[in-house]
Amino acid sequence: MTNDLWMLLAAAAIQWALILVAATTNIATSGMKWALGNRESRDEIPPWLARAERASRNMAENLPLFAILVLVAHVSGSADAMSSQGAMIFVGARVAHALVYIAGIPGLRTLCWVVSIVGMGMIATSILT
Repeated sequence: MTNDLWMLLAAAAIQWALILVAATTNIATSGMKWALGNRESRDEIPPWLARAERASRNMAENLPLFAILVLVAHVSGSADAMSSQGAMIFVGARVAHALVYIAGIPGLRTLCWVVSIVGMGMIATSILT
C-alpha cells in the first residue's frame, strides 16, 4: 500500500477519533436518556466540547476532498513523492488542527487548516502535472 493510501487511512482515523470524542463526551455530559432520545434539546455543554464538534464537522468537510485527491492520484498512477509529502502534510496539519481547535486557539487553528489545504494542493499538483 502506498504512503498516500496510508495517510488516507490515518485521516479516516482522525475523523473517527473526533466523532468518538464528541459522542462519548456528549453522552457523559447529557446522559443516556438524551443519547437515546431525539436530541431536540440538551444541557449546556462545555465550550471545548462545542469546539470538538465543530472540529469534527470541519474534518468531515475536508476528508472527502482529500480522499478524492488521494484516490485519483493512486488510480491514475500520479502518486509520487510530492503527493506522498502532501498527504503527510495534510494528516499532520489535521491532527494539529483538531488539537488546536479543541484547545481554543483561533489564529493557530486557521494556520493549521491552511497548511492542510497546501497538502491537498500538492496532491492536486501531482495529478495535474
